[in-house]
Formats: sequence, C-alpha cells, structure tokens
Amino acid sequence: MIVAGGAGTRMNAGVPKQFLLLGGRPLIMRTIEVFRQYDSRIMIRLVLPEDQITTWDNLCKKYHFKIEHELGTGGATRFHSVKKNLSSVHDNCLIAIHDGVRPLVSLQTIERCFTAAREWGNAIPCVKIPETLRRIDPGGTVQVDRSQYRLIQTPQVFKGSILKQAYLLDYQEDFTDDAGVVENAGYMIHLVEGNPENIKITYSIDLKAAEALIGDTL
Repeated sequence: MIVAGGAGTRMNAGVPKQFLLLGGRPLIMRTIEVFRQYDSRIMIRLVLPEDQITTWDNLCKKYHFKIEHELGTGGATRFHSVKKNLSSVHDNCLIAIHDGVRPLVSLQTIERCFTAAREWGNAIPCVKIPETLRRIDPGGTVQVDRSQYRLIQTPQVFKGSILKQAYLLDYQEDFTDDAGVVENAGYMIHLVEGNPENIKITYSIDLKAAEALIGDTL
C-alpha cells in the first residue's frame, strides 16, 4: 500500500508533492516502479485523496505509465487512509505500507523488511542519526545520547492479521506511522536497517537532493 496524501504546502509548489517531477516524471511513479522491480508479482494499491484521482489518471496517460495497480481513496489522516484500505487484506499475507514520496527506497531495504516481517510479524526500516541531539526541557536543553535513537522510514511491513487487529484501535493524534499503531496494540516493534537515500520528499531541498541522487541513473 503506497500512501500519497500530501498537499505539498511545505513545498510551496502549487501541486501535490507526489506529482512533482523527479527526473522528468512524477515522483510517485518512481516509487511504484521500485516495488514492481522488487517483485513483479506484488500487488500495489495507491491511496490518493479522492479529488486527486482524475489528476492521476491523466498523468498516467501523459507519461504512458502502464504498471498495474489498484487505486484507493484516503481519509482525513494517514491513520484513516490506511484503515480505510485494509478491508481487502488477507490475514495471512504480508503488507507493506510505504510513503508515496519516498521514491529512493532501495531493493535491499525492501527485501530486509519483508524477510524480517515473515519471521517477527513486523519490520520497520531505520537509520542512525549522525547529528548531535538535544532535548528541550522546561529549564533549558540537554544533550542526549544519539546512539539510543533512530530515524524511522518506510516501507513498514506487517503480517496482515497483526495490522488489521491494530487498526481496530481508535485514532490518537500521536499515531504518526503504522508502527506506532501496532505498538499501541501491544506488539513489539522490530527494527531493520534502512538506506540513507530513502528520504521523504517534504521540502524543496529534498527534491533537489533526490534529483542529485538519481542523476547518474537517468
């Protein structure tokens, strides 16, 4: 399930960020292509806001995008978008939830996630934090041990039965990703190695970085 509900407000681009061009094509197309390259049999569902479906259809025609995929419509939040699209998920399958604006996820990261999820029931990719971290307290700031923290990425992969059970929970504002939902349902979260290039395109500088990263492959 590739979730792409962004409006692009922080990009100041005037179009949803998943439709911004990366290497001459909408970046969401590149995201879908990575998963099809990983496994040609994989079932892909793209979740978009309802008012973006027509735009997507037109882009597929314009760029001759032929990769088979299902379309689903999103909800008010990421939580609601995922929950809305879980009805057709089988309990015994593995489902990966991926940010549509992470087009540079590596095949190796995807493989690590699926392999670990088969064994542990879930797998969440992450990377170490190279910068110094400080915690903001009421009386000032305190440096913290960065080795105790990780930056979380997607795809986050779960056994279908676990994910469906977790999404029976009521929505909470601190549900910022699927791992948080599953953890609140009582499951231990298992981390695997991600890839540093797997950035989330949020700001203009992220798009420029992505362009540089794919430059040698265009």
